[in-house]
Amino acid sequence: MPLIPEEPQIHESAQGPRATPASGRTAPTPRPVPGPRPAAPPRPGRPGALRPTPPAQRTPREPSAAKPGPAPAATPATPAESTPVVPNQAAAVPQIQLIPASAEGALDAAEEAVDLLLDSGRAPGEILVVTTGEQHPWAAHELSFGDTAYWAQHDAGDDVFYADAAGAGRATARPVVVVAVNGGDTAIVTALPLARTKASSLLIVCGDPERVNSVLGAGV
Repeated sequence: MPLIPEEPQIHESAQGPRATPASGRTAPTPRPVPGPRPAAPPRPGRPGALRPTPPAQRTPREPSAAKPGPAPAATPATPAESTPVVPNQAAAVPQIQLIPASAEGALDAAEEAVDLLLDSGRAPGEILVVTTGEQHPWAAHELSFGDTAYWAQHDAGDDVFYADAAGAGRATARPVVVVAVNGGDTAIVTALPLARTKASSLLIVCGDPERVNSVLGAGV
């Protein structure tokens, strides 16, 4: 029998896209071409990219100090600018306070005045008490141990000091002087003016106003 030539068979190509995808299969998604990735948007709730902080401005430098040169000539002070000097300036006059009291009650009045001074804040060493008649009991007691021990307490200056009219001239000045006019007509004339020079701030006189005014002047 004569052979019938076989029909050419068409074989599927191993490569190349199919014209029609097979049933039940999805065509693959083409992959993106590699390249630079876009910046991702900021996530919600977080701030985006911060701007760089600008550099701090520099303060201009102070100009360099000028080179030393010859100093300007000093201008003499005018008479209005100079401090005047007052020669022989008088000492401050103390304030005078008069407490009416009899000769017998002057010592008690002086003691009350000292207590008030201490209660008001005066230091004991700022007070000097002078008697024109009989000595204060403290002074009489201390003098019994000798004149040196008595004046040593005065020099210490840490307590109220009591002196009679004769010894008041030896005492140094204190801010407050209290005078008890408890007698001694002659002593009053010398003790009151002396006490005024010993008091730098306040002079308290306990005695008869008429006798005090006659010695220190009217209106005291």
